[in-house]
Amino acid sequence: MSEQRVTIDFADGIADVRLARPDKMNALDPAMFAGIADAIDRLAGMAGVRAVVLSGEGRAFCAGLDMASMAGGGTGLDIHARSHGEANLFQQVAWGWRTLPVPVIAAVHGIAFGGGFQILSGTDIRIMAPGTRCSIMEMKWGIVPDMAGYALWRTTVRDDVLRELSYTAREFAAEEALALGFVTRVAEDPHAEAMALARAIAGRNPHAIRAAKRLANLAADANAGAILAAESAEQAKLLRSPNQMEAVMANMQKRAPNFTD
Repeated sequence: MSEQRVTIDFADGIADVRLARPDKMNALDPAMFAGIADAIDRLAGMAGVRAVVLSGEGRAFCAGLDMASMAGGGTGLDIHARSHGEANLFQQVAWGWRTLPVPVIAAVHGIAFGGGFQILSGTDIRIMAPGTRCSIMEMKWGIVPDMAGYALWRTTVRDDVLRELSYTAREFAAEEALALGFVTRVAEDPHAEAMALARAIAGRNPHAIRAAKRLANLAADANAGAILAAESAEQAKLLRSPNQMEAVMANMQKRAPNFTD
């Protein structure tokens, strides 16, 4: 992976993914952008993955852009180019977590500024340590959030709240992030909580979990008719499938299920 900016440990259906530039609080330089995009590509192709936990090494989740490394045009890439489906590279590092077929849980601590805050917003579930410092910081540098933030935040916070935070770039702590809807819950040890949740998800029918994520993703944009039809289509594929029958039998027999991927 690019300069080892991101690591992946995989066991028992769970991919433990870590941003690994702790000396710079996991700030986003060209190698980090490439490393995160590579990690998302790897996870998309890995067999047996049932859940992903995303966290940062060291004192922070991600301090946002490494302004020194990005000065003078950064990577030189054309931000208009859709290099990753609907997204460019910079958007992919946040949006890509949403496109993975399995749930992604962010474990966040220390700092989550700018691009780092957009990255955590791309995950399905966000667990944050008390006192974590957050900011939609781009306006501080005279720019706008452009790493998929607006596409992600429309399903989490009120429009006026988002406008205030993006216009001012003010800092807010984990507790306010929870109250506003950016964060799922606050926990003293977010990584341990995220891993426990990932294990619970990994113990469910993996085909049903993936179907649930597809429906959740669809709900952000589709009209009611399309969502109702999609519910029926997903359910039809699950009913009486081997994993669905195993879920029923395991519950009836009061034992752990044995699902296949």
